[in-house]
Amino acid sequence: MSQKSDVILERMNALHPKIIDLTLDRMWRLLAALENPERHLPPVIHIAGTNGKGSTQAMLRAGLEASKKRVHAYTSPHLARFHERIVLAGKIISEPDLIKILAECEQANGPTTITYFEITTCAAILAFSRVQADFTLLEVGLGGRLDATNIIETPRLCIITPVSIDHTGYLGETIEEIAAEKAGILKRGVPCIVGPQTDAGLAVIEAEAEKTGARLLVHGQDWHVWEENGRLVFQDESGLLDLPLPALIGAHQVQNAGAAIAALRVLSMDDVACEAAITNAIWPARMQHLRNGPLVKAANQAELWLDGGHNPAAGLAIAEALGRLSDRPLFMICGMLNTKDIGGYLAPLAPLIDQLFAVSIKGEPATLSAKDTAKAADAADMQTVIAEDVLSAIQQIVKLAPNARILICGSLYLAGQVLQDNG
Repeated sequence: MSQKSDVILERMNALHPKIIDLTLDRMWRLLAALENPERHLPPVIHIAGTNGKGSTQAMLRAGLEASKKRVHAYTSPHLARFHERIVLAGKIISEPDLIKILAECEQANGPTTITYFEITTCAAILAFSRVQADFTLLEVGLGGRLDATNIIETPRLCIITPVSIDHTGYLGETIEEIAAEKAGILKRGVPCIVGPQTDAGLAVIEAEAEKTGARLLVHGQDWHVWEENGRLVFQDESGLLDLPLPALIGAHQVQNAGAAIAALRVLSMDDVACEAAITNAIWPARMQHLRNGPLVKAANQAELWLDGGHNPAAGLAIAEALGRLSDRPLFMICGMLNTKDIGGYLAPLAPLIDQLFAVSIKGEPATLSAKDTAKAADAADMQTVIAEDVLSAIQQIVKLAPNARILICGSLYLAGQVLQDNG
């Protein structure tokens, strides 16, 4: 990232003592100072959920763009550079454009307290309001009800992907509490695609929909998706689609694809868009097979895979995806944040892994130490080694098993560093 936007972002980071402080008051204040750009966006598709938000958004974007639609997209966190968070009409925002909107937001806000995510979300909304497009895809940062993205009065469509336990310090300890936060994005008269949920989670979402007057299209009731004979089959009241399996790896991507297709059908997109959604989608660090770069070169004949999932549901999805790959010695390089349920994440992976190499995430204050990661892996009955960094771990693994499959995982922050290091 160039020095200029980096410097502004650093200053923005210092405007609030907390990284997360869930309320919408500061958003409304700054948006008013910016003359309410949120009122001038192309039709908004608002996406919440614990797992699958990014993948679903990537598929939805691919489908819309295949139909020649211009699409804005907002995601977080970024992997390699901040600019990735703001896609303007199909292209990552340029450095000059980013500098301009950040400077405007900084000036409008002044020294008043506001979180980094809030002020950068305002910047994204300001950018989207000024560039013509057909749709705006907004991914929730955390929760939904009080998330900075929840300032759109009437979205065109909402999506709630599977809800599971994560961010308990902010969203609650139970599925019911967390689902209530996610359901906070529902709006009167706005359709909402609901991905697969637990019974408890779905009951909360349905109760909130009844209260707000939102129209739900629920997986297993209004639409169905499954894998059959190496194909993806989708069915709703409009009929049946027989499509290729998603380009994104893992059985959970079939569910995400279903949500994206259901959304495209609500938006009156054709079957070509639905197929493009699942075959054209690109979403880095989600069971991504790294095929070139310095780290791949260091791995030599070993396979290198990267995933940024970090909660128990992600651990299950990764384990399922690994179980479908051809048989090779399987090693894991894991680095996590100290706010995550590492035991829950490792439990489904432990029986599959020959050995885990624990690393800390360099430069990340909330990293779990490599020692503590190794301790948690020991508790999960995994053979563990503490490694200085990812490259060192790869080099050690290749000596042990030249034809290994190596999964680097545990955090999107670690995944971002790996993508940078791998060029």
